[in-house]
Amino acid sequence: MGTIKFEFTISGRRTGFARPWLALADLLYPPSCAGCGISTGTHRSLCPACWSSIRFIERPYCEVLGSPFSHDLGAGILSAGAIAEPPPFDRLRSAAIHDGVVRDLVHGLKYRDRTDLAPMMAAWMLRASDGAVARCDALIPVPLHRVRLFSRKYNQAAELARHLSLLSGKPLLASSLLRVKRTTQQVGLGARARQDNVRGAFAIAPRRDNDIFGRRIVLIDDVYTTGATVASATRVLKRAGAADVTVLTFARALAETI
Repeated sequence: MGTIKFEFTISGRRTGFARPWLALADLLYPPSCAGCGISTGTHRSLCPACWSSIRFIERPYCEVLGSPFSHDLGAGILSAGAIAEPPPFDRLRSAAIHDGVVRDLVHGLKYRDRTDLAPMMAAWMLRASDGAVARCDALIPVPLHRVRLFSRKYNQAAELARHLSLLSGKPLLASSLLRVKRTTQQVGLGARARQDNVRGAFAIAPRRDNDIFGRRIVLIDDVYTTGATVASATRVLKRAGAADVTVLTFARALAETI
């Protein structure tokens, strides 16, 4: 009991010490909407207008590709795409459609050093994972090539995975999967060109096969577009013996529901 009381006392003192600094930070950098920038009550939040504009991906959706259906067709229904071209991963889950505010959040994290957005985005992803994070053995971010990582300073997928690990308590394997081929930017490439671009781009790090073999992996990325990148990464994980691979992204490029 004495130890518990001591821990709460220290915690309370730290909170007390922090309050003036937090107040000063709020004065210098007032809480604002992560989408449009207007004043809000808390940091890393959205105003009602931005929140209501987001198209979250909810059930009903394809059990494999996570593509939302316009009507509930019953449990376990697959989309035509999942049947015609089964992906190498076991399932895909995404938090929201990649447009409007969601696209702005992705660009903020990826290109404008807004790593402060990652905790909020990771929380949405955890909810959207449909239990996959709770069931998995480890989280792995889609890696950047070392040259791009040097120029960008951080990997947005790794930032999302790090906060997902903190939220869920699941192990983060940030260096088990490597990008060994310096690919060009996927933006602007067609589906076939994207596949060619990432072919042979990934490998398991030396002496890290045991991180993957027999384990249930959640592969983390910021956006799912054609799936070429995560498909290439998944094939490497499966060859290394991964028992199950769920792809989890913050956003999904999708024109309309099926």
